[in-house]
Order: sequence, then C-alpha cells, then structure tokens
Amino acid sequence: MSESYDIVIVGAGMAGASLAAAIGSRARVLLVEGEERPGYHATGRSAAFWVESYGGPGVQPLTTAAGPELHRLGMLTPRGGLTLARSDEIAALEEFAQTFRARGVRVEMLDRAQLEARVPGLLPQWTAGALEVETCDIDVGGLHQHYLAAARKAGAQLACRAALQSARRIEDGWRLDLAGGREVSCRVLVNAAGAWADGVAQLAGVRGLGITPYRRTMVQMIMDQPVPEDLPLVLGLDESFYFKPESGRLWLSPHDETPSAPCDAAPEEIDVALAIDRFEKVVDWKIDRVEHRWAGLRSFAPDRLPVYGFDPRERAFFWCAGQGGFGIQTAPAAADLAARLLLGDPVGAVDPAPYDPARFG
Repeated sequence: MSESYDIVIVGAGMAGASLAAAIGSRARVLLVEGEERPGYHATGRSAAFWVESYGGPGVQPLTTAAGPELHRLGMLTPRGGLTLARSDEIAALEEFAQTFRARGVRVEMLDRAQLEARVPGLLPQWTAGALEVETCDIDVGGLHQHYLAAARKAGAQLACRAALQSARRIEDGWRLDLAGGREVSCRVLVNAAGAWADGVAQLAGVRGLGITPYRRTMVQMIMDQPVPEDLPLVLGLDESFYFKPESGRLWLSPHDETPSAPCDAAPEEIDVALAIDRFEKVVDWKIDRVEHRWAGLRSFAPDRLPVYGFDPRERAFFWCAGQGGFGIQTAPAAADLAARLLLGDPVGAVDPAPYDPARFG
C-alpha cells in the first residue's frame, strides 16, 4: 500500500528544504533525498557569500529580496564585495556599477589608492574597483539546518537514501518508486534536484529544459602571513577569480565552469593550478600551502536564470531548479516565489515571469 502526499519534493538541498519549510504547514509534503544526509552536493560546497550583483541583473531581484530575511535570521555577516578591473576594463566597470545602482544596489567606485587600503599587496595592473558595501558572508550550514528544522516543524517529512527510481503518471498525480522499495503517491511532483534536474524530469516523462551541471573548484590556502580579517570578498570583473578570508585561511576559486555529468564532483589538479596562477596575478602574497581543495556542481538553464513554476506541458510537475551558484543567497526569496506559484497564492515582491519554465517553449 503506497503512502499518499499532496506534494513530493525531490532534493533536500537548500532549494528543496526552503520550499518544504514554506509549504509544509499547508500541504502533506514529503522531501526525498538520495544521499545519506541533505545538502551533500552543491549546498554543502558553497563559497558562502551574498552579493547582489552575483548572477547578473536577472538574478539580482531574488538576491535583494532575500537579504532582509537572511539578516532577520542572523545568517549574514558584513564583508563587503570588491570587483577589480584593469585599466582597459574601467569603462566596463563603470557600466557594471551603473547597471546595479539603477536597481538600488549600493556600489561605490574606488580608485587605486582606495584599493590599496583594502587589498594590501595588490599588483599594479589593478587600477579601479567597484565596492558593494552590503555584501556579506552567509552561514550556509546554519541556513540549511534552519530550513530543515522549519520544514519538520511545519509537518513536512524527510526521507534520506530515498532516490527517485521511477515516476508514473496516474489519474490524480504520480506514483513514485523510491530507493529501498518505498512506494508513494502525490498530486504534484517538485523537481528540486539540482544537477540531476533534467534526469528527474526524464524519469517522469517530462521534457528536460537543458539544465547543465558545471564543475566549480575551491581551494583553501594558508598564507605565509595572516590574512587580513577585514579583507573584502575580491572578484574579477572578467569572472576569472574570486577569493575571501575564512577562519584565518583564504578561500580561492578560478571561477571555472566545466560541463559535467551529475556526480559527486572532485577537483582537478589543473583547475587548482589555474586558481593559484590567477591569484598570483592579483596580489603579491606568498602561499605557504594548499590545505584543502574541493569542487561542487552549479546547474544552469540555457539562459542562466533559475526555473520556478509548473511545466507548461505537465501541470502536475513543478520546476525548482537551475539555481547556478546563487541558490544559497537567493533562498528565502526563491522559496517564497516558488511556494506562491505552487499553492496558487498572489504574486509577492518578485516578478515570476523571468523564471517561468514556459519561456523555453
């Protein structure tokens, strides 16, 4: 005899957990996760920052709308975000600043002297910067645990080691087979499966949207001198690097995007070497040793915007996917938007139209 739910959410990372917390008190919800614990993949490997410009103008409304709730929950710590430009990139940097200022983001243009005060040892080719004053670090683990606890308190159930094996359309919804021989039925199937999103769609007989996973590398380094605690998150305008202090270490990424099959991603030595090479072209700091390295998968739809809404061809299938590298920093607003669409509530602060799966035809 199968168990019956109103909504089954596939994937218990940040997207699935935050959505379950938002809807758990208003529907019978089951949150299913293939791994032994939630958040093992993308959520557990985040660089942990909140930057309003990150992801571009199409993502910014979600990030900005998420900020007040992240502050209320105590999940943000002020950091500041500094986007660096070379002399031949100044016009592009000014355009970047103007674009986000017009959207209400606090951006200050800095000259070389002001950069040197914030990033000691900065190499001469970096002549200008744009400082996002309100950029913060995020307590990713704390936020994810908050949503899992809120979902549980709201009545949602969590099943780990319960990967979706098959999904059969029935008259009033879906019949699902989960790993371990568990069978459940539901009215609506929510796809919050991250890198596995198109695969989940295919299991359900729904056409994929072209959501592609990309590997992103992170390196944790110990420097020969203490890393300044007040160092901002430092990013390249050309998206070739970012780095930030973390508990006395330095976290560094070459901002790589290597297409990957959905998997337990591991770093490649060439990407670690690339990260260090790019870092050494920004500052004259000496690296004592690489202490740790890891990789995660970021999943993008073809237009690099997230996807929230019912599938246009299968109205019992709901997309909550394609969050790229900004799923953590947008989580409160994205969950609110998805919950409103899923439950038929009035539209909130964020316009859902740019994220509608119907935009792919």
